[in-house]
Amino acid sequence: MFQKQKEITGHAGAVYCCLVKDEFVYSGGADHFVTRWNIATGEQDKFAIKFEHSIYALEIINENILVVGLSSGGMHFFDLEARKEIKFFTQHTKAIFSIKYNSHKNQLFVADAEGNLSVWNTIDFSLMIYLPLDCGKIRKIGLSSTGDFVALACQDEMLRIMDTEYFNELKTIKAHTDGVSSVLFHPLNSDVVITGGKDALIKVWKWNEEELVETIVAHNFAVYDLIALNEGEAFASGSRDKSIKIWSSIDFSFQQKIELKSGGHRHSVNGLSKIKKGSFVSCSDDGKLIVWESIRE
Repeated sequence: MFQKQKEITGHAGAVYCCLVKDEFVYSGGADHFVTRWNIATGEQDKFAIKFEHSIYALEIINENILVVGLSSGGMHFFDLEARKEIKFFTQHTKAIFSIKYNSHKNQLFVADAEGNLSVWNTIDFSLMIYLPLDCGKIRKIGLSSTGDFVALACQDEMLRIMDTEYFNELKTIKAHTDGVSSVLFHPLNSDVVITGGKDALIKVWKWNEEELVETIVAHNFAVYDLIALNEGEAFASGSRDKSIKIWSSIDFSFQQKIELKSGGHRHSVNGLSKIKKGSFVSCSDDGKLIVWESIRE
């Protein structure tokens, strides 16, 4: 069971994304700030950056470079050690909703509100390919454990699987009514993909065979994020219905519901990020980040 370990407040508006790196959690949101917090103390670090637009996506590449995706489509790169901006790109002109680093191949995948996907070389920051997929908003990008495949959660109801060598679209699966809103490669088996939709369902797919393995009636509203926990034996889902749920990755059974009365969020849960084996952080429209830790019963 997961219990609330710490509540972090300080944002003056909704928090749309959170990202854990070492002893810190980075967060960004509607107040136009990217802020860094010490996970152990819950205190704000001296590192904070103000932008002209809302922050929808964060990623860290090359160990110490923070990538920030804005509602304007702007993409900023910051050297965390030197504390300075090193790159800024305007390849995307609409909101960037997801950024995913493929350390296996030095690639950075960036997806936006118009269904465009760009891939960048993280060594020289060159643009490798730009794909106008015309699929509506791409809300999330999933990456297989080997870095060989990416999965895209698309507004046109499709789950798209691509290879990371030639960027071919290998599979296009009609997954969720009204759109796919989250995606996660199964932490123990990259042949399986877990999706969450605007239809409030979680679905499990053998993607190479286009086979639906499991349908879970999971939430009351859209499933906004999915993360693996407990060395891959569990995963968590965060939803617009204000709740977080914990599921078994082995048999996909329900394990726990975290909501307001158990110390959870008052509004939509927008993002989740793993801290370590038995802990994670969540962020919400209520402006809070909450650290959750597994306890033995």
